Amino acid sequence: MVIYGARDLTARSQARDLLAQAAAAEWGLSPLPDIARHPGGKPYLPEHPSLHFNLSHSGGLALCTLDAAPVGVDIQVVKTLRPALPRRVCSPAELAWLEAQPDLWSSFALLWSLKESRVKESGQGLTVSIPDIRVPLPSEAPVHLDSLWFRTFTGPGWAAAVCGHSQPPQEIIWAKK
Repeated sequence: MVIYGARDLTARSQARDLLAQAAAAEWGLSPLPDIARHPGGKPYLPEHPSLHFNLSHSGGLALCTLDAAPVGVDIQVVKTLRPALPRRVCSPAELAWLEAQPDLWSSFALLWSLKESRVKESGQGLTVSIPDIRVPLPSEAPVHLDSLWFRTFTGPGWAAAVCGHSQPPQEIIWAKK
């Protein structure tokens, strides 16, 4: 598994440019092959069914992860949301963890990115009860849960997570400006 990131994006289409850069560097695919979507919306490369990727963007940030097995990634710009939201989308254990954190919205963004990365790995999207999406509590180290690996990342004003079948890397490869 490898994770590429981009900062200071001005258009959503630049996330696809990040995928093209990563696919060329890691898989030697240039130009980027056609992309299709599974019924649940997960993108894939029809000409290369053994290659898996996932994209996420938020604000001026994007992440792309590549692997030999299904993978999901999510990045969130940290922002203040409706106060009732955590109670609607978190399990009791997640709520207890959130209440113990010094920065509610940064911690919530991290937890949300874990949930998003898991449903993106499966290709199901948010089709199940959100509190029931099983993820580990955020940790600086990779965590193995339900035969999947999870890892979280943070930076100034953002939080991200990846979920897949192989142990995630420690760092994101940031694209040069």
